[in-house]
Amino acid sequence: MDAHAVADHGHGHAELEIPFNVHPRPDTGLYNGKLGVWLFLASEVMLFGALFSSLILIRTSAAHWPRGWEELHVIPATVNTFVLILSSVFVVLAWANLRLRNDKVARMYIAATLLCGVAFMFIKGYEYSLSLGHGHFPKTSNFFAIYFTMTGLHGLHVLGGMVVFAYFLGPGWKMLTSERERFINRIEIVGLYWHFVDLVWIFLFPTLYLL
Repeated sequence: MDAHAVADHGHGHAELEIPFNVHPRPDTGLYNGKLGVWLFLASEVMLFGALFSSLILIRTSAAHWPRGWEELHVIPATVNTFVLILSSVFVVLAWANLRLRNDKVARMYIAATLLCGVAFMFIKGYEYSLSLGHGHFPKTSNFFAIYFTMTGLHGLHVLGGMVVFAYFLGPGWKMLTSERERFINRIEIVGLYWHFVDLVWIFLFPTLYLL
């Protein structure tokens, strides 16, 4: 009787656990977190897609549109492009080293990714200071309204990724010992988000600065 009660009690706890946190779902081939982040990124594509569409419509209907390389600061933006690309490489290396159980190396790469994010934000702040110093504000023109809106929103996404990386370097790192596979999955998820942020900038850079 006791054995059956214990077994039933154990099954009850098992039923309370959320499935597919580590292993992929049979219907999608993705675990819950990865499916969720792809759905989230789909909404982000619609958000930035609407902004890019607005830029195209406003630009094509304008009698005159400023050239990005004449009004903006291309060199800091170019440096930031390479910083973000490098940070995406670091995320992949962090995830790969976690899979190989090189935990110290993986943590180093996560820290390097976070440092790249910090560098991006400082360079972007410097670029903003140059624009503001020249009297260019969002109210100056449609061009600068779009520039500050799109780069500012992108910067907020970079900041959000930095917060997550900082968490994993700090209190979240203990999950590596208690739920290793789930932790690795989380690094993969934030990596997907970070790659998306990088990709948005790769489109923003030529559209705003070079065209």
